[in-house]
Amino acid sequence: MSTLIELKGITKTYGQGTASFLALRGVDLRIDEGDFVAVMGPSGSGKSTAMNIIGCLDVPSSGEFLFRNVHVEQLDRTERALLRRHFLGFVFQGFNLLARTTAQENVELPLLYRGEPAAVRREMAAAALAQVGLTGWEHHTSAELSGGQQQRVAIARAIVTNPTLLLADEPTGNLDTQRSREIMDLLVSLNEQKGITILMVTHEQEMAAYAKRIVHFVDGRVESDVRQQEIA
Repeated sequence: MSTLIELKGITKTYGQGTASFLALRGVDLRIDEGDFVAVMGPSGSGKSTAMNIIGCLDVPSSGEFLFRNVHVEQLDRTERALLRRHFLGFVFQGFNLLARTTAQENVELPLLYRGEPAAVRREMAAAALAQVGLTGWEHHTSAELSGGQQQRVAIARAIVTNPTLLLADEPTGNLDTQRSREIMDLLVSLNEQKGITILMVTHEQEMAAYAKRIVHFVDGRVESDVRQQEIA
């Protein structure tokens, strides 16, 4: 299995002088193509900071970040944006859908940024919505969808560009138990059937159990990194 992401000695400091805060203290982490990794840890442990760096939303203070052997820490802002646009998909706890637009229009948005023609956007968005089980709901607005359906739309929007890596930040945090399990089943399906590598931040042990690996952050460091069969 080839390596997709490698973090080597990653640190992240916010602020300066006496007001500075060391959020990451030398993180080493490797994620292979096709893996499904759950990242856990208490508030302030550095898990979200690490996720933001991997998602090219933030840059490390020191260390190396390789994406398919490309040194991301050496890329400029435009190059990081291109990496995000062509290789990464994002799913958030709060869905982050545009309120007065339809499911179809929400899913088309990343394709609009990529400059795809309208006909191509419609076709790709419809296919992504079908993958998450929402055929027939294309023209419903967010207000007309349940929380679980809204998160499915958000996942469709994240996968419509066929990303290599899906970053999910507390994707079940706003859902009840049944809807949470449905979303996790969907993520497992995308991982196993579509080969999408998934990195998911969660504080729920039951949701983390769906992943192939569980990485625990404590005080800005990786405390443990265990494959599920080892846990079993």
